[in-house]
Amino acid sequence: MPRPNTTEYGSFYQPYINYTSGKDYSILVQQYNDRIIEFWAAIPLEKINYSYAPGKWTIKQMFQHVIDTERIFAYRALAISRQEKTPLPGFDENEYANNATAANRNWKDMIVEWRVVRQSTNLLFASFTEDQMKSMGNASNNPISVNAIGFIIFGHTLHHLHILKERYYI
Repeated sequence: MPRPNTTEYGSFYQPYINYTSGKDYSILVQQYNDRIIEFWAAIPLEKINYSYAPGKWTIKQMFQHVIDTERIFAYRALAISRQEKTPLPGFDENEYANNATAANRNWKDMIVEWRVVRQSTNLLFASFTEDQMKSMGNASNNPISVNAIGFIIFGHTLHHLHILKERYYI
């Protein structure tokens, strides 16, 4: 599948798409999967509760957000690939973060969970046919394709790695 075109997703996803290079999901896996997993695993334990400013997420909270968001987008891809006609709702990432238990979680358990979620997402996308990848649905009141969701998943995570480097000095 080629990179998604702008008719396959809402314009607010463009920054995430821009974080990626490569022409299809399998290339994204080759380029980014191990790098992303290793980046999170290499964060020193003494930094995981750090926040760069009052009211900003800690690294643990951001990581929980990335895990939650990947699950949500994988569900969207699954539902759309199966021809779900009901529009899929958006979600409030701040409410999810406020109601998550990241502060109480074991970091190593979160790393294991992340590896499993990434593997699960990759296996899900590997199962899709070309026609399923082209499937269009509606999520967050915008048209979106399964193909675009794959790029958004990687781009969203890469966006947060960029923030960690820029603002958290990781």
